[in-house]
Amino acid sequence: MEKSTRQGFTVKRIGGYLHKIVPVVDGAGKVISYAVSPLMWELRPRDVMQIIVGASVLAVPVAFTEETWVLGQILPLGNVLALGAVSVAFIALFVYYNFYRGAMKGHVMEYVKRVVAIYVLSLVVVGGLLTLIQKCPWRADVLLAFKRVVIVAFPASMSAAISDMLK
Repeated sequence: MEKSTRQGFTVKRIGGYLHKIVPVVDGAGKVISYAVSPLMWELRPRDVMQIIVGASVLAVPVAFTEETWVLGQILPLGNVLALGAVSVAFIALFVYYNFYRGAMKGHVMEYVKRVVAIYVLSLVVVGGLLTLIQKCPWRADVLLAFKRVVIVAFPASMSAAISDMLK
């Protein structure tokens, strides 16, 4: 078991997973119990699968709508890039407040890895799905294909982040 103390709690590895151990004290300051909760600082294969499934949850219905295909044609590239940036910002905030708030020190690379994994895996799921339904013309119009993937990845990445939070 790994053990370290940070901000009034202890981190221990139990059954291969990191857990936060917080002492529960009485009025006199005596420890009467411990609250144990899993920490999701490490990106594991199980998390990757949850991200993929979570991205699919909203990618499927959104990718099958003609509105998103048309939006990819008419929306300027700058707007699509801004949508991608907003998506990454939302993921970063969501991951920070749900996984790393109050314990970011020493875990910045794990945080960045999780945010990037959520967005990139969402792009891959969406790109694969749109390619399968022949709405991503990679050979004929790469820009259109890219724009459609980023547009559909916005809701897909949000559902991937939420799915990643579930344990």
